[in-house]
Amino acid sequence: MLELQPMIHKFKMKDKYFCLDVNSGIIHVIDELTDRVLDIYDGSNREAVHEALDATENASELDELMDEIDELIKEEMLYAPMSEEFKLVVEEKPIVKALCLNIAHDCNLACKYCFASQGDYGGVKRELMSFDVAKRAVDFLIAMSGTRQHCEIDFFGGEPLLNWDVVKQTVEYVESIQAAHNKIFKLTLTTNGVLLTQDKIDYVNEHNISLVLSIDGREEVHNRMRPSAGGTDTYKTVAKNLVNAVKQRDGREYYVRGTYTHNNLDFTKDVIAMSDLGFEHLSMEPVVGKEGEYVLRYEDLPILEKEYEKLADLYLQRQKDGWGEKFNFFHFRMDLYRGPCMAKRLRGCGAGHEYMAIVPNGDIYPCHQFVGRDGYVLGNVFEGLKNFDIPREFRNTHVFTKPTCAKCWAKFFCSGGCHANNETFGGSIKEPYELGCKLQKKRIECAIMIQAELDEMNQDTAVQA
Repeated sequence: MLELQPMIHKFKMKDKYFCLDVNSGIIHVIDELTDRVLDIYDGSNREAVHEALDATENASELDELMDEIDELIKEEMLYAPMSEEFKLVVEEKPIVKALCLNIAHDCNLACKYCFASQGDYGGVKRELMSFDVAKRAVDFLIAMSGTRQHCEIDFFGGEPLLNWDVVKQTVEYVESIQAAHNKIFKLTLTTNGVLLTQDKIDYVNEHNISLVLSIDGREEVHNRMRPSAGGTDTYKTVAKNLVNAVKQRDGREYYVRGTYTHNNLDFTKDVIAMSDLGFEHLSMEPVVGKEGEYVLRYEDLPILEKEYEKLADLYLQRQKDGWGEKFNFFHFRMDLYRGPCMAKRLRGCGAGHEYMAIVPNGDIYPCHQFVGRDGYVLGNVFEGLKNFDIPREFRNTHVFTKPTCAKCWAKFFCSGGCHANNETFGGSIKEPYELGCKLQKKRIECAIMIQAELDEMNQDTAVQA
């Protein structure tokens, strides 16, 4: 296992300088001189700082600044050592806690960027999951989760509303048995919204099912990338149904996600369009693909980085204007102080060992994005797990075992990236998807800037009060 050395990351945004201590997660807002000193100083090389800066800076002021840095290092707020807790988490026993039920390998849309090939996952037979398979999947999760009380199931596809009766049967089966097994299930439904009629809205609300709703922002952008299976526009139907559903959530969990591509690098306009429809909890994800006129290219990166800064400015202004939860952009609402649990910092979603996907014939895959890929069937819900090598490999693949990640300042925020994307673009789950990494780093920097600005604003408000 690679040992993680003390590390900092510095950057400038909105005329302010920021320094993240990687191992502790502490964020410092610094001045320009401190930024230059930290280009050199690591707590042990004062002479190098004086040699480089005495010609332009006061030597005694440099010493005072380095004294302050030394105090931060002593308090493990700068150049902090790796936490022993990281090592303990690596050695924990694995336990399955969540399933993605591909309840329908079919779809009523023909999204051009769909990783699931419009529902059939690249040649996997188009079919709907039977209740028998869904029931067996629930039983599998109960057995594999051991004494863990909280479990999760996401109804996925394709489009799960094409198999609505089985969704309802599964929900009611879960509710009928969870107490007997001392379980509490969180249920989520991911839908494109075309079939999200009032009766379905009433049902998901009654059963407190979380919703993930898909729409791509502006009407012309959505219609270009998300036509129906017959090739017709879908925006008006989807927007109407999603607005109707969100208006009735009454505090229940949901978020609305879009996808941006090479064709809409100005995706801030799409986020605004989603917000203008009344959606408060938003996400806009970069497309992942290797072919097609819509795929992102490295030459797009400078444009995208500026676009994220533009979106961050909009987000920050709306927070200052009192929008609060009315404009909650997923990638900028990072809990930078407490952060995700340690296991998620190291391994992300837990695909292949904590989280698995079940397809209509009952086969088990490491996650929904590995469905249909050769060599990734782990077993079947009728027979249980058969392939234990892949879950072991996935569990033992984390930021400590990825050389690229171990040297990266963002590792505890992105957790090494998506295994499926890494394999697709890097040829291995251990080799991060480079373009995705760069976009993730920019989002993290924007989130850090936003948090610092909001903290300063809250402090000013408290002083005035």
